[in-house]
Amino acid sequence: MATVKLISHTPDPERTVACAAKLCYSASDIDTLMDGLTDEKVHSFVDMLAEIGHESPIEHVSFTFGIEGVSRALLAQITRHRIASYSVKSQRYVTEGCFEFVTPPEIAEDPEATKIFRDAMQSAQDSYDRIAALLKERHQAAFMAQGKDEKTAARLAEKKAIEDARFVLPNACETKMVVTMNARSLFNFFRHRCCNRAQWEIRDVAEQMLRLVSAVAPELFRKAGPPCINGACPEGKMSCGKAAEVRAKYEEFRRHG
Repeated sequence: MATVKLISHTPDPERTVACAAKLCYSASDIDTLMDGLTDEKVHSFVDMLAEIGHESPIEHVSFTFGIEGVSRALLAQITRHRIASYSVKSQRYVTEGCFEFVTPPEIAEDPEATKIFRDAMQSAQDSYDRIAALLKERHQAAFMAQGKDEKTAARLAEKKAIEDARFVLPNACETKMVVTMNARSLFNFFRHRCCNRAQWEIRDVAEQMLRLVSAVAPELFRKAGPPCINGACPEGKMSCGKAAEVRAKYEEFRRHG
């Protein structure tokens, strides 16, 4: 299953947010912005921003995550969050020999479905290997005919071959990535992806990310999470109908992290 690590973040993120907020609401100049920003005043500024809905100051802090053990299906979802930076393991440059894959829990709980799923993964691997080998042989011959030495021709041929062979790989194929988001983008991400209606894999990743950032900036992310923890569910007739249960879950999360 997914593993998420917080690789780096803006140092002292809540103080940085408070500094930006102080500039908006006081006559302080740049050289004195940090003066007098006690922990109490930092928390006061962060709380005020949350209360009045002033979100631009929180864009000044960012968090970088390493995520692995996730599927290409998750990649298609997470990159819809456009105010972020992504670096992803390339299937053009990295050969998928014996590729790892993510098994959905519902499939894992059914022995017959699991067998069909694993057979499909092996079939995809076999097809990938066969197509890559066929294309590599043809491309290598072409490169050598152009005057490339055998070693260079083989290297170039493999890269060109796997670029096309990857088209048979499934959504379940495991990938890994580095993701950077600022705090405002994270709030939006958590609103959508911590919701019960979010797909199970990206919800798991979002909840892990929220735990990590809450550990380093607890006041800043105190109200982060699905919309129903701070008000009414916005999903209308598509609601999961479990708002009270979700609120209790996040209250427990806030207490124990």
